[in-house]
Amino acid sequence: MANVLDFTGKVALVTGSATGMGLATARAFAEAGAAVVLADVREDAVNAETQKLIGAGRKALALRCDVSEDSQVEAMVDRTIAEFGRLDAAFNNAGVMARIVPTADSSREEWDRVIGINLRGVWSCMKYELRQMERQGSGVIVNNASVGALTGNPGIGCYIASKHGVVGLTRTAALEYVKRGIRVNAVNPGLIDTQIARDVVSGDEQAYAEIARHVPIGRAGRPEEIAAAVLWLCSSQASYVVGQALTVDGGMTVA
Repeated sequence: MANVLDFTGKVALVTGSATGMGLATARAFAEAGAAVVLADVREDAVNAETQKLIGAGRKALALRCDVSEDSQVEAMVDRTIAEFGRLDAAFNNAGVMARIVPTADSSREEWDRVIGINLRGVWSCMKYELRQMERQGSGVIVNNASVGALTGNPGIGCYIASKHGVVGLTRTAALEYVKRGIRVNAVNPGLIDTQIARDVVSGDEQAYAEIARHVPIGRAGRPEEIAAAVLWLCSSQASYVVGQALTVDGGMTVA
């Protein structure tokens, strides 16, 4: 049987790809043969990671993009097409954590910041990705949601709202575009060993370790484990998976 995770000749776009889950996914796409566009607001970091991929013989392009700015998102997709000619897979991963504060004490500025990146940014990316994929008649999009899309969590209301929104948007777009040859799904990562996870506990390593210890599997997840789920969702092996939010959390939400 052919390797269903062979992306040779395909083009993948990953936002928030300077570090963490985005970087792990960009690397995985590249190792599977895809030409990869790494997009992030951290221009120096994404440039450095892209040069490593190119040095290893991979096809890669670094772009600076703030996903909360529609014009930058449109330019990101346009540059992808100009460079590689098509767009087969997109992982809309860019996101931020909310500052921890009770809902009544949160600010409009914080709401706008988190929603603008985590939810409106996903919508904006999908808007331009879908237009290109519709022209091609094919493509796969995976949005990064969170186990926070399934539960509440005191102190980070705007983050939780943004991730619930991502799942709803994913399901709606999946129904709109499935008959046009495009599949749209999401992933719900649990506690993953990234900086954004540490931000939840304000960088308190002892608190982070305690949370990880209570995950049923006994540890935090690795970014590469999310990358594996994303590549599977983008592969032909997942051809019947439409509008789902795949939870990858070591058992957190079933405990």
